[in-house]
Amino acid sequence: MTEPLYMMSDDDQDDSDNDASLATKTRPKTQRPPMYKVMLLNDDYTPMEFVVHILERFFGLNHAQAFEIMLTVHKKGLAVVGVFSFEVAETKVAQVMDFARRHQHPLQCTMEKD
Repeated sequence: MTEPLYMMSDDDQDDSDNDASLATKTRPKTQRPPMYKVMLLNDDYTPMEFVVHILERFFGLNHAQAFEIMLTVHKKGLAVVGVFSFEVAETKVAQVMDFARRHQHPLQCTMEKD
């Protein structure tokens, strides 16, 4: 004769009565993490096509979107490229700056709290 794998004791039955009280407790609201704007700054030396390439490669934009943002950077001096969590924004800034330096361009990429 086999024994059941689990037998409920009287203690286990008492715990099931307490489950209803757990459901009525309020949970503290979690706050969304702060977001950060990643921006490209204009300079007189970085080629426009290089900026378009940066936007496509690191921000996943299509050519038309990248071209539009590049023109905004060129005409207005800066443009917000995207809004991300701190870690993602920090990584994107580092990637862009590193890539620009390796290609000997003075392109500046910064981030600030949204």
